[in-house]
Amino acid sequence: MTAVADSKPVSVEAKPGLATALLSVFSSGPYSPKLKTVNKPWFNSFPPKPLNIVYPEEKGTYEVILFFHGTALSNTSYSNLLDHLASHGYIVVAPQLYDFLPPKGNGEVNDAANVLNWLSTGLQSELPENVEANLNYVALMGHSRGGLIAFGLALGYATNPPVSIKISALVGIDPVAGLASVHSELEPPILSHDSFEFSIPVTVIGTGLGGVTKCMQPCAPENKNHEQFFKRCTYSDHAHFDAKDYGHMDILDDNPQGPKNWAISKFLCTNGKKPRDPMRRCVAGIAAAFLKAYFDGDCEDFRTMLKDPSLAPIELDEVEFIPAARAKA
Repeated sequence: MTAVADSKPVSVEAKPGLATALLSVFSSGPYSPKLKTVNKPWFNSFPPKPLNIVYPEEKGTYEVILFFHGTALSNTSYSNLLDHLASHGYIVVAPQLYDFLPPKGNGEVNDAANVLNWLSTGLQSELPENVEANLNYVALMGHSRGGLIAFGLALGYATNPPVSIKISALVGIDPVAGLASVHSELEPPILSHDSFEFSIPVTVIGTGLGGVTKCMQPCAPENKNHEQFFKRCTYSDHAHFDAKDYGHMDILDDNPQGPKNWAISKFLCTNGKKPRDPMRRCVAGIAAAFLKAYFDGDCEDFRTMLKDPSLAPIELDEVEFIPAARAKA
């Protein structure tokens, strides 16, 4: 952890071509991922939302990732991404916060806080006896609007209930600060902050095609996209990666379950022309290396990819890392 925090600022231009040998985090890890679906019973308020939990089958104690889906998408649409994360030794909890339209205002952030708080009382009972959740290290991660919700939680937007579990890290995957609809904005709008005053480490992964219009408007407009989130993380270590040849939905499964998810995945946003598998492996690998650095103090993979982005399975545009000390200066 200290080795990353003490690093100098990094800004690396993408190199032509990719290295023949990729970092191991971009391949499946040593653990066997297992999926458990937990439905919300009608007679009980716990768990507060339906959940997919993906965990390593092997005996051990594992840190936790709370993952939030994008607008109108199902948590099942991210099965390949979540499997990859679990294979590197993380328990991933993916709630289904709503079915189609998000709640107005800050309701979704409050729903997310309910799930986060539930981890301390309910998660362990949903896991096998030989798998233990380490709640001393919980990361928030989200895609699209789910990235917005993750940032909102970290910024203290949840008030009913307030967050009762320590958040240790944050990953935004092409986060978007709402679209044209006022209904989709948080209150106050998250980009009304000149800076995000939290001290946890942050990694933001964006897409090069997210701002390209396919239907009525781009899925990740430039004035509300990943770059806007990254530049406001001025109080913490923060890293930025841009998948230049990929679109906003290209981290989803190739063919997400259900007609709604499939249609959103294929037709709503501008997608890249390259296969999605390398994109998913890149995103999951970046996240796994980032969390290894800040949770376990194993900085080697994260520092290596910051210095040489050609070791990723896709071409990354300018890669940036700004340590907290430099950010506050």
